[in-house]
Amino acid sequence: MLKHYWVAFFVVVSWVVNFRVLDASAGDADPLYRACVKQCGETGCVAQRCFPQCNFSSDGVSVDSPWYMQEPLYMQWKQWDCQSDCRYYCMLDRENEREATGHDPVKYHGKWPFKRVYGIQEPASVAFSVLNLAMHFHGWISFFILLYYKLPLRRDKKTYYYFASLWHIYALLSFNSWFWSAVFHSRDVDLTEKLDYSSAVAILGYSLILSILRSFDVKDDAVRVMVAAPLLAFVTTHILYLNFYKLDYGWNMQVCVVMAVVQLLLWAIWAGVTRHPSRWKLWLVVVAGGLAMLLEIYDFPPYQGFVDAHAAWHATTIPLTYVWWSFIRDDAEFLTSNQMKRLKTSNLAKKAK
Repeated sequence: MLKHYWVAFFVVVSWVVNFRVLDASAGDADPLYRACVKQCGETGCVAQRCFPQCNFSSDGVSVDSPWYMQEPLYMQWKQWDCQSDCRYYCMLDRENEREATGHDPVKYHGKWPFKRVYGIQEPASVAFSVLNLAMHFHGWISFFILLYYKLPLRRDKKTYYYFASLWHIYALLSFNSWFWSAVFHSRDVDLTEKLDYSSAVAILGYSLILSILRSFDVKDDAVRVMVAAPLLAFVTTHILYLNFYKLDYGWNMQVCVVMAVVQLLLWAIWAGVTRHPSRWKLWLVVVAGGLAMLLEIYDFPPYQGFVDAHAAWHATTIPLTYVWWSFIRDDAEFLTSNQMKRLKTSNLAKKAK
């Protein structure tokens, strides 16, 4: 939960930075870069590299061939069209020239100059996103095994841990969020951007609901519905707004920051007042997340064209995810133990009567 506060905060910072520099990056304002892209668009070549897709128009129809000659399907799927490849290879050549003259890397169209690997736009971020997904899956599987195979169950085979179903939903939303994060970093287009942002908002909104229910120990289903319904309605409306009306980066930033700060405060206050035996893990996630935030603020260029500050931050969330799921398992054991003690006390009281 706290991890997703920092996820949201870092992503928000990135959105703001990228939004501000999207059309005013130093790289794409470079006259040499602009001239290279213009020439490539006319000739289909950058130096000795020529691109067959430059024989096609932006809609995939061949320029010099009959109408039925379409762009290969694999090119359409990856959407590496003529303009994308012209920009990419002009960027690489320009960065090599800048490095030779002792200049630091600059951003192009709001992004650092990353090197592709098998067509993947940001390979390090993709790899770390996949590892985060795998860590969530490992955490959820271990949580599932603990609940249904190690801890005692009721006669109807249900768990004594009354937050179990909420964490199952949390796991599914986390899988979805990190999956689309990997896809978005593989290829940044309008669709993948919206799916990544929407999934991040979804897990953040649900995490807020879960933080309220757990910190206030809400057990009654009716009260849970009363708490969740307005927040779910708001998050759903916000996602629809981003996808079908306007992808407003500034408004989305405000929404994410408010939801993130509220849940952070809830968990921090609860960790300070509760006697939970694993409350130190909550503090660990908060402190480690705060230190990791420095990576996004610093925003250094990609080392060797692969690992930038954002990718490094993705790497730091991997151990935080392990700690977080460890806390969830401890919480299940803690509440189940309390439930069993109450049942024993109740049974002894009944026998005494």
